Amino acid sequence: MARRLLAARDALAVMIAIVALIAVSVAGQAPATAKAKTWTARTSWGEPDLQGTWNFATTTPLERPSNLAGKEVLSQEEVEQLDTDLRTRQDSAPAQGDPGTYNQFWWDRGKSIGRTSLISEPADGRLPPLSAEGQRRAAIREEARRGRGSYDSYEDRPLDERCIVRLTEGPPMLPGGYNNNFQLFQQPGYVFILNEQVHSVRAIPMDGRPHFAPGVRQWAGDSRGRWDGSTLVVETTNFKEKRAFRGASEQMRLVERFTRLSADSMEYRFTVDDAATWSTPWTATIPARITGEPLYEYACHEGNYSLANVLSGARAQEKAAAGSSGQGAR
Repeated sequence: MARRLLAARDALAVMIAIVALIAVSVAGQAPATAKAKTWTARTSWGEPDLQGTWNFATTTPLERPSNLAGKEVLSQEEVEQLDTDLRTRQDSAPAQGDPGTYNQFWWDRGKSIGRTSLISEPADGRLPPLSAEGQRRAAIREEARRGRGSYDSYEDRPLDERCIVRLTEGPPMLPGGYNNNFQLFQQPGYVFILNEQVHSVRAIPMDGRPHFAPGVRQWAGDSRGRWDGSTLVVETTNFKEKRAFRGASEQMRLVERFTRLSADSMEYRFTVDDAATWSTPWTATIPARITGEPLYEYACHEGNYSLANVLSGARAQEKAAAGSSGQGAR
């Protein structure tokens, strides 16, 4: 019995010693692990390091509201009031007739960045006037919609309802109600941008190769990258005509600039140049912050029957309206 007690005591002592050694080893390695995770200005092959998962959510609108004309920056009190108003709306109920939709709590719009618009050029913070060609195309679109409702047919519904192209993924990327995240990662000769919504990836060559031939068109265009000092510059052309970003033509030329300001902040700036749509180019500037978290799968269209339900709901509303009109005529 005494031998068994001594053996148990010796085994316990050995276990304690092993645990202590492991703790010392882990503690000794902790600084090295933390150091490995700190941001460095350059990749191992010498390029500016922009890698990470970034969030660009903000409630600041693309265009400056008319009631804020001439005002570029909000006061701290105005920013705090906007954020307070957003919080008080979080528990508001969905609109009548929208069962099961999100209430405000589930939106991830971010906060105001203190400016009155994301558009930084022109100075008035608004989209430039349409060019003559842009006005002509807008008139054609308006005529095509004349006498039609936006729910008359599946052909009337936009691309985002088919999960082909969404606002946040771009290019250019614009903040929306949720999934305002992208991951940027690099390897020699390429930069990759993975958008959480709708899990699209742009593989951007950095070797100076030319753009595709004009006849080759893609939903996200054809991107080519280069370095301007520590700023990643991405030029994208060859957009599909059906993409029509904010009414743009397939001649749209987009230049994006990604500048890492610190270990956890980045400036995303883009310029849209399309003389067939706007009278002058325009530029927007959006801050982004690193999240330190992974992206999650955004399953958009799989099992999504809302398009058929939206159209059948519109037919039901039309039938109900026709019935009410008939009863009133009697």
